[in-house]
Amino acid sequence: MVHGRIQIKFNAPLAGGLGWAAEDRRFEKTCWRRWQPPRLRFGPAKTLCSHCSRRWGKIFQMTRENVLKFPSGFLWGAATSPTQVEGHIKNEWTNFTAQDGGHCRIACDHYHRYPEDIEWMSKLGVNAYRFGIEWSRLQSAPFAALDQNELARYINLLDCLQAKGITPMVVLHHFSNPPRINAAGGWTNTATIPAFADYVRKLVAALKERVYLWNTFNEPDTYACVAYLLGGFPPQRKWRLGQFRRVVDHMARAHVQASRIIRREGAAGRKPEVGIAKNWTFFHAYERFSPWDRVTALVCHYTFNKFVLDAFLGGWRRRASTFIGLNYYGRVRFRHFRAMIPASGTPVKELKDFGFVCDDMVERYPEGLEKILAYLQRKFRLPVHITEHGSASADEKFRERDLRQNLAALHRSIQSGADVRGFFYWSLLDNFEWQFGYTKKFGLLAVDFTDEKLPRTMKPLAGVYARICRENAIRE
Repeated sequence: MVHGRIQIKFNAPLAGGLGWAAEDRRFEKTCWRRWQPPRLRFGPAKTLCSHCSRRWGKIFQMTRENVLKFPSGFLWGAATSPTQVEGHIKNEWTNFTAQDGGHCRIACDHYHRYPEDIEWMSKLGVNAYRFGIEWSRLQSAPFAALDQNELARYINLLDCLQAKGITPMVVLHHFSNPPRINAAGGWTNTATIPAFADYVRKLVAALKERVYLWNTFNEPDTYACVAYLLGGFPPQRKWRLGQFRRVVDHMARAHVQASRIIRREGAAGRKPEVGIAKNWTFFHAYERFSPWDRVTALVCHYTFNKFVLDAFLGGWRRRASTFIGLNYYGRVRFRHFRAMIPASGTPVKELKDFGFVCDDMVERYPEGLEKILAYLQRKFRLPVHITEHGSASADEKFRERDLRQNLAALHRSIQSGADVRGFFYWSLLDNFEWQFGYTKKFGLLAVDFTDEKLPRTMKPLAGVYARICRENAIRE
């Protein structure tokens, strides 16, 4: 809802409630007969002489501020993933070397410093935190008992969140697997499905008193694509379309099984909610009449958007989700078969010359958020959480502008009937951004990776976001 607020300030003492300065004798002598109470408006009343117009312009300092209010109970959060922030991890990323030469073996040391990071969340005013629980920490082998020491650490993290009034959303799979699962073929192997279901059953039994929001898979499309088509994630396969489709299908089947477990065995007080987090990218041709670029965009849309949504939410599988998680960053446009985004290596200067507005990763496209929310609402009629949105840039003014534009689009969508329950900023911390290493700065908090103490400091955007969280509103 848009609330217009008008503030009126007076530069001089008021006399007799008339709202004008009685000690101004020029006003009294020249204008008393002509004076009429001005209407409440922006600018001086036309009935006044030039002197009084100036006077009233000084007396009435009017400002108008639009306040975009969000629904009561809306979740304002931040997000991380274990491989990217925890450090001290043993999965397929442990020995992976990123493009900048970095690795995730220490990352942000969130593993030891989560109490400090939760204090930062409290300062930010967030009331929700989306984070992953690392499968490889809890099960040394498929179907093994959960590691009680590692489980106790995650329970303590959840208790620290509860003490600060922060609602957790737990992600069960965020681009990583235990070593023994990887050795057997990972998600290309159907045996991974029952192994994952076993892990979920044991974890839900342990955490059901503390967690009601469950996110089974983060961006299965991104994981399958970058691992089996583009070669950027382990196992770094390229153009294995059959394996890509197999991974998505197996994850969708595992999601159905995990959902049944969570909804049947995870009820303890509040009814559990479960969904995936789908990354949605718009794919367009830069030149509308370029047939090959249009075909390229269409193929990408079908492969990474439609196919994946159908796998997880098509037909009867829609009943396995009580909400949809949406990760939204922007769009990719093609020119001569080339993806015109910084993440694909297109120089920023060239993109600016073409009129693209990009962060360090993709083209920004705030109006697209309205489009995809309207589509999801119309097609699936499920509540939505914006499980990730953020920008990577050293330009904090740019990041603030991007956030405001996307939140304004989100507000318009809610006003139009979209059932959106929460927004999670990516990311709480500057972190290990997968194949890019530490070069992409998404954090609300900066982390100095050159200092072994890894100090955190709030960026300017963090102050902006903190006000939004506390007021449950954005001010224009």
